[in-house]
Amino acid sequence: MEKLKRIVSEIAYSHDFSKLPLLHRSFIPLLSMLSSLYNLSVTTRHHLYFLGIFRKKRLPVPVISVGNLTWGGNGKTPMVEFLCHWFSNSGISPLILSRGYAGGDEVKMLERHLLGTSAKVGVGANRALSATLFLEKYGYTDSRVNGFFDNLLLVNKVGTDVPSDKIGVTILDDGMQHVCLVRDLDIVMVNGMMPWGNNELIPLGPLREPLSSLARADIVVIHHADLVSEQKLIHLKLGIQEIKKSLPVFFSSMVPSHFFTVYNVGTRLPLSAVKNRVLLCLSAIGSPNGFVKCVEKLGPSHVDQLHYSDHYLFHSKDIYVMTRRLRELYHKFGSRPIVVTTEKDYDRDSEILSQLHPFDVLVLCSQLQLFSYNGSSENKFKELIKQLLDSRSGKHKRSG
Repeated sequence: MEKLKRIVSEIAYSHDFSKLPLLHRSFIPLLSMLSSLYNLSVTTRHHLYFLGIFRKKRLPVPVISVGNLTWGGNGKTPMVEFLCHWFSNSGISPLILSRGYAGGDEVKMLERHLLGTSAKVGVGANRALSATLFLEKYGYTDSRVNGFFDNLLLVNKVGTDVPSDKIGVTILDDGMQHVCLVRDLDIVMVNGMMPWGNNELIPLGPLREPLSSLARADIVVIHHADLVSEQKLIHLKLGIQEIKKSLPVFFSSMVPSHFFTVYNVGTRLPLSAVKNRVLLCLSAIGSPNGFVKCVEKLGPSHVDQLHYSDHYLFHSKDIYVMTRRLRELYHKFGSRPIVVTTEKDYDRDSEILSQLHPFDVLVLCSQLQLFSYNGSSENKFKELIKQLLDSRSGKHKRSG
């Protein structure tokens, strides 16, 4: 199955099918047919909601969707965390609604990062039901009150208020396609390193919806923007704004802060711990290239890579392959290599990674950062979100 996933991924990001191996090309007719069926399903579903045959549910608090148009590696979960810290530090308690896909590695990471904040995490495929249960348990604050979002833009206001336990905003993690909930704000994350693949819908390509669906977005954030050329960024931004001319585009990156060891999450090692060392980058995430490029900036003497499909659960046979690769590196370079992995991989199964002993396994900790570029900035991003929430809360007030 892992080999099949790799073949499908290579097809999805190929811009010239004729250059693919024969085995890959043999799958294209089947994938093309399935892609057409998927397109019909997506289009029909949206029309049923548009016609009112399927009804959307509105929550009594503002809903911010953080989603994407392609599978994995777009920075959705780091953006959710960024928003949660911002709202919590401003005295507004956020509720995250996640489907908890594939063992819930992203949920575990969010819960660990948001420990000690007012954020709450609801997990389940029926996110409307999860929201209802949390709102009944904790209550909610009325965002229609004048000035409800004013604290969001106060300078140097970090944790100065003790937020109410009542929920003030809901954040949909991976919410772009979750159309059954009415949202007040749609943020779409785009992977700047490989935005649309071959421009085909899954499974032939990586698109979960046609590119025209960007017209539903309020904000687009190009992620890993620090790892691509300026020319590519400008071209990507212009392409996005051809779909929706007024669509604001921002830029983000993952900024590393420190390591901890897989054997002890409480350790905090400096980024210099891997300088001039031989590394094996190990991951099962949506965008391994971004992870590797980030590690390469830390100054190792050599970087090898071993990657699996997104959310893949490591098994004993994989540990054998990893250990063999590490021994090969040891014999080649004459020094014991270090394994570097991601927090998502750690939270998926920390125990199995500890089986790589006696090799050191370091977990890289990084945070999403919005940076100033092409007229955009973190401050402008926050100002726009506040402006949109204020205006849409006002509409609810008038309609209520």
